[in-house]
Amino acid sequence: MLSAIIITRNEAANVGACLESVAFCDERIVVDSGSDDDTVEIALAAGATVVTHPWAGFGAQKNFALSRVRGDWVLSIDADERVSKPLAAEILSAIRAPSTGGYEIARLSTFLGRPMRHSGWFPDYVLRLFRREKARFSDDLVHERIICEGPVGRLSGVLDHHPVLRLEDALRRVDSYSTAGAAMLAASQRRVSFSTGITHGVWSFLRAYIMRLGFLDGREGFLLAVANAEGTYYRYMKAWLAGRRRE
Repeated sequence: MLSAIIITRNEAANVGACLESVAFCDERIVVDSGSDDDTVEIALAAGATVVTHPWAGFGAQKNFALSRVRGDWVLSIDADERVSKPLAAEILSAIRAPSTGGYEIARLSTFLGRPMRHSGWFPDYVLRLFRREKARFSDDLVHERIICEGPVGRLSGVLDHHPVLRLEDALRRVDSYSTAGAAMLAASQRRVSFSTGITHGVWSFLRAYIMRLGFLDGREGFLLAVANAEGTYYRYMKAWLAGRRRE
């Protein structure tokens, strides 16, 4: 049995298409953290099982979703991701392997409508398919990862990812992810100075745009590099300000 898990909050624009793309799964579980749009109604209409659970951070939220599944295999997918029919067929074939603990899938992300094949965004291998008894999510507030026992293979298919459709989406992500990242920095007791944010922000831009060939992604590549730099800069600055308040 194959179960798909999705965590949501105000994903009315995405959750329907996402659930349709994983209709091949035996079970689809949506864990919602208090949407005030039509996310829950759309998910229920699509035939998914919907559970409401207060937001606990990405890792903890996905572990809660994992606790609700019945399948031997689990496909973890975000609301802004889509599984193509060829990838779906490959997934169904792969879960018949008797000795593999999980599979990584290459993810092709778009930024403002353009597929980003450089900038450090592709191939973005993510572990998303795994045996339920062999894996769990880390407890990180953001950028959680799957900790899997046993060998991990790779599928040849590509997972479609559409995280940033408008520039406003990029700004929202910069703010929310930098806040969560700053909280993780503060919890680590790492010392952060005022200059740390500046140097890391500049380095983030150069790495994405120059070293990872972001300039080959056109104007969107430049905008992405700037967004990366802003996210890094604000993460360290928020952590620095939090530390100064404690002092």
